[in-house]
Amino acid sequence: MSFNQIAWLPLCAGVTGVGLVLSFLLMRRRGVAAGLRAAAWSLLPVAAFLTGVLPTLWQIGTAIIGFLTGLVFNPVVWSGVAVTGLAVVLFLVSGFLRGRRLRAAASSAPPVSSAPSVPAVAAAGPGGRGGAATAATQPLPQRKAAPAPASGPAAKPAADDDFSDIEDILKRRGIG
Repeated sequence: MSFNQIAWLPLCAGVTGVGLVLSFLLMRRRGVAAGLRAAAWSLLPVAAFLTGVLPTLWQIGTAIIGFLTGLVFNPVVWSGVAVTGLAVVLFLVSGFLRGRRLRAAASSAPPVSSAPSVPAVAAAGPGGRGGAATAATQPLPQRKAAPAPASGPAAKPAADDDFSDIEDILKRRGIG
């Protein structure tokens, strides 16, 4: 059935009329707010007809229905959905296995010393493939702790601090 084969004015007027009757009944049962909301929804079919939006809505609806029927009844699409599901399962399983291996390596590894470790590329050898000992990722070297800032109200922010001028303005206003 094409768009031009449907008598749109009687259809939209009928849907609006039924909606207005139902909105009146709804107003008597649930109150004025619910009735007015239903009346607003009921007026939309006539408004769509009068503004000429119905052909656009028809095209959108037929495009969505065509896409969904092509999706549901096409075996190639379902094979793509199955491959996507397999990929998601593989990602989840690999993350689970990697987490188990990292937890096992962390519990059996000695504490990290301050001596620099051999980089993973050098440990892997010239072919770039290491044995099972280098399969786990190497921990990052420990950073030195930053010196503790001077305590007390007399401590000034660093001159190169981006927020020092903002802090000065807030202190002058009594905010900070």
